Amino acid sequence: MLNQLIPEDTALLNKVQWIEGNAEQYFELIKQHELEGIVQKKADSKYQINKRSHDWLKVINYQYENVYISGLRKDEFGLLLNFDNGKYPGLLEFMPTPNKKDFYKQYRDFITEENDKFIYLNPKLKAKVKYRNLTKKGLFRVPSFVEWAS
Repeated sequence: MLNQLIPEDTALLNKVQWIEGNAEQYFELIKQHELEGIVQKKADSKYQINKRSHDWLKVINYQYENVYISGLRKDEFGLLLNFDNGKYPGLLEFMPTPNKKDFYKQYRDFITEENDKFIYLNPKLKAKVKYRNLTKKGLFRVPSFVEWAS
């Protein structure tokens, strides 16, 4: 029915490509080509507006990096991240509460300076972070804490 209503893609509207088959094998291809992920759905399910459905499942091909924590945002939780070479990949806002407690117990030992927005740290605390992909500016998209790294 959709193909009858919209026979060809336009500059404003593209039909989503789909494939039937083995989702695990397809996801392996997604990972090999470093794509963001896939959406799995039951073949007979319908899209529900403004509702999450267990019939539709987003599977994200997360990327992982070990980075240093180089600062802390003051007004709301957020950690400044840095690579070994000092390059900034983004601000981490998602960290489980037990790990936040661990961080708050030790960060004071690493303070180097601060301003009205951030407390800057000597980058000694290392974390494994997952993220969806890189933005156009080369920053992590939606970075999340995974675990402490050594």
